[in-house]
Amino acid sequence: MVQADERTPVIVGVGQVNDRPDDPAEGLDPVGLMAAALRRADRDAGGGMIGDCDHLSVVSQLGWPQLNPVDGKLADTLGIAPAHREQTAMPNGDSPIRLLHDAANRIGAGEASICAVVGGEALRTAGQLAVAKMREDGEKPNPLRDASHRVRQGFAPMHGLVVPVDVYPLYENALRAQYGQTLAQGQAESGTLWSGMSEVAAANDHAWIREPVAPEQIVTPTERNRPIAFPYTKLQVANSSVNQGAGFIVASLAEARRRGVQDERIVHIGHGAAAHEDGNFLARADYRGSPGLEVSIRRTLSLNAVTSPDLDLVELYSCFPCVPKMARRVLDWPLDKPITVFGGLTFGGGPIGNYMSHALACMVEKLRGTDGKGLLFANGGYATHNHTILLSGRPTGATFPQDYDHQGEADALRGPVPVVEETYAGPATIETYTVHYGRDGAPRSGTVVASTPAGARTLAVVPAANKTAIKRLESGDREAIGSRGTIAREPGEAGIWSFA
Repeated sequence: MVQADERTPVIVGVGQVNDRPDDPAEGLDPVGLMAAALRRADRDAGGGMIGDCDHLSVVSQLGWPQLNPVDGKLADTLGIAPAHREQTAMPNGDSPIRLLHDAANRIGAGEASICAVVGGEALRTAGQLAVAKMREDGEKPNPLRDASHRVRQGFAPMHGLVVPVDVYPLYENALRAQYGQTLAQGQAESGTLWSGMSEVAAANDHAWIREPVAPEQIVTPTERNRPIAFPYTKLQVANSSVNQGAGFIVASLAEARRRGVQDERIVHIGHGAAAHEDGNFLARADYRGSPGLEVSIRRTLSLNAVTSPDLDLVELYSCFPCVPKMARRVLDWPLDKPITVFGGLTFGGGPIGNYMSHALACMVEKLRGTDGKGLLFANGGYATHNHTILLSGRPTGATFPQDYDHQGEADALRGPVPVVEETYAGPATIETYTVHYGRDGAPRSGTVVASTPAGARTLAVVPAANKTAIKRLESGDREAIGSRGTIAREPGEAGIWSFA
């Protein structure tokens, strides 16, 4: 008969690395970062774990598309030969938590005794190297917008919606109106959350930026804190220009004890839940919330029989302020309590899909030898993917494998999705919007998501030359959402918005 300890998954080792070479040619590539992080995780676990791991899971990286770490390169660098290897299809922010859950399930099913999970991004070095070979159009290279998987043609890109920083402000502005906040109140909440994260990062040796920033500095546009996409400034968005790697080792409790890992070094895994939104961000019921996010967090709490006051630590994914704003309301987490253990994606560092590996590592270090409980909430895509899980310094009573898919529950909460009309012209009402800025801080254009009189959804652009309309979108004097206007559209061209 199999002993329970043989199928009880625990976290035994964590490792993080920051690489800041003076000469980018000397920087580690993503494989180098991943290898360094797993070696540190192995030392943290007492040594010898990586060499015997049964399963190696890798978070896909974006900055070096020529590399496929799981295809032999990482294992060869580490000198290991795991029987099973996998790599996520995309570098989504929920990937580390999903891979943790999958590793725990694999051990619970008796399919493995030791699993390693790792990711790494070297976008800072990639960007520095690319600057030496400027793009043909003379624009500074942008690894995020230039990534091969970005769709550059179609209805949404035609209207300025290409990368996450173009899309998340649609949620921010819609949520502000939903919460009944003025622009000043919404920005004050963002400033408070982000300032708190900067303080956590300042005290964290693993963080990329270790300088506390006051709330008003977060939200005030300056030469060093230029506007990115309304209402977000540079200090309100994820900092992807980093070279960071992080990984962790999950083993069966029996294997950990056989190798002499002390109980106070072990962190236990509880229940978790995942639910998602439609991959097409125009196919959302609205931008005033996320059923997938709500179900992921609420179901994790209920499965673990905990409430918000029972949690000692949380990591609420923080690519843009709208995400932790939604999450903390579902969680009923006070504004004055830290929402991160790592420092957030602005200050801790935003290595695309692997941020939560860093958050997990920091939470493990804080939970060891305590009775504490911590909640990890991850988000990825365009407010698309949600995965939450509980960690504890003591046994949780959770059994594995678990079915973490709660999509049906999220779908049941979702309202009807408006039909998208790509050729619509005529009167419309603003559902949500944003303004996009150039590197000089000047508006490039605005994007309006609008509702037609028949209840369909469409898009329109506000040209930068229409300064009156741009100012109306940016102004905090009166909320633009709900305002009426007209869309003019030539066949095959972007719609042009005019206020009534």
